[in-house]
Amino acid sequence: MRRRILPSLIAVFALLAGVGIALVTTRTLPSGTLETEVTDVTVVAPPPPTETVPPVTAPPTPKPKPPRPKPEPAEPVDARCWTMFGGDARRSLARPSINLGIPAAKPLWARGLKEYIEYPPSYCDGVLYVNTFKGDTWAIEAATGKVVWKKVSSAPKPSTPAIAGDNLIVSSKDGTVTALTRASGKLVWQLRTNAIVESSPAVAEGVVYFGATDGRLFAVDADTGRVRWAYDTGGRINASPSLAEGRVCITTYAGSIFCVRQRDGRKLWSTYVKRDAFRYESFYASASTDGERLYTIARSGKIVTLDASSGRILWTDSVSSLGYSTPAVGSDRIFVGDFNGGLRAYRKTDGLLLWRAQVGGRVLGAPFIAGDLVFFSTLETETYAARVSDGKIMWRYGLGKYSPGIATERAYYFSLNGLLVAFRGSKGPA
Repeated sequence: MRRRILPSLIAVFALLAGVGIALVTTRTLPSGTLETEVTDVTVVAPPPPTETVPPVTAPPTPKPKPPRPKPEPAEPVDARCWTMFGGDARRSLARPSINLGIPAAKPLWARGLKEYIEYPPSYCDGVLYVNTFKGDTWAIEAATGKVVWKKVSSAPKPSTPAIAGDNLIVSSKDGTVTALTRASGKLVWQLRTNAIVESSPAVAEGVVYFGATDGRLFAVDADTGRVRWAYDTGGRINASPSLAEGRVCITTYAGSIFCVRQRDGRKLWSTYVKRDAFRYESFYASASTDGERLYTIARSGKIVTLDASSGRILWTDSVSSLGYSTPAVGSDRIFVGDFNGGLRAYRKTDGLLLWRAQVGGRVLGAPFIAGDLVFFSTLETETYAARVSDGKIMWRYGLGKYSPGIATERAYYFSLNGLLVAFRGSKGPA
């Protein structure tokens, strides 16, 4: 009897394995669909102000002008802006030319925002812009920490605002993408989608690009909010798009990476990344780029590098833990956080592991590069600076959790546990 059962079990297992393989090989993978007419979104804008004609009155008697006060010396404004998540549309997370050195022993200032900050601020013309998970958007004077304005909202905003000329573009989990004036936070326009938007917007040539959880990648006019095109990838999008060389690229939860043409949304290529024989990868992290390659990490911990022009996978590696950290792109290496206790540096061309900074914490947020230092935070509420060349820990601060911050020519600005903290560097302004 036992002899008869054994062959039967073997046959059953073989049948099940064959069915499983057949399901994997015959699974229909979404190839993507371009939408040039998008009808399921709405755009609102405040009504234009009503013109009033002032009454005619006699001109007032002129008063003598008081003496003009001597202008006080102003804090120099940094020439280079950090206009969106990653510092630029490539999401490079790098300012190699800014070499401030190790942060000073004491902060320049600290501003409590009463809610945790998942993504770092953007910056331009002496003002920082930051979202909180509670839903508020803040404009803060970079030199002093003084609040310029605050826009209150109840919808969480796990994203970095993007600077688009005189406007600030803010995405939100309630499905809206909103343009505010940078000067006062006044509403310019608001686009409402039928999905959640966690994607940090990218801005290039007057167009805003962002992804939504319904799988669509949107291109929207920065001045009006009008949708120019939307591309349906067929997979949930939490990541932020990256732009380079006329391409817009995005990762999805369905294991796919898409690149479309920037000007009209036409598909250039898509690549599905397999985890094993039965499953595809899933991406939360964004894809950063140097124009030649794309770099990202799957939630399973697989690091994936692709040819940006064709989508061909060039090399992979595994951190053997969860992966959520968008890679920072240096001149010859990338930096990726893991959940196994640290930060890794890989050679860009072939994926050779150059070093690993082991700090005993889980790195969820994206690191950033400033000069010869790379900064990262852990979920264990510590922030570190490692030396780019060899990974030696050069600085540690007992706050932090997600993406640690940004660097300008004059200071570091860290988003740490609900605080926005400014530090001078030991080498002073560049």
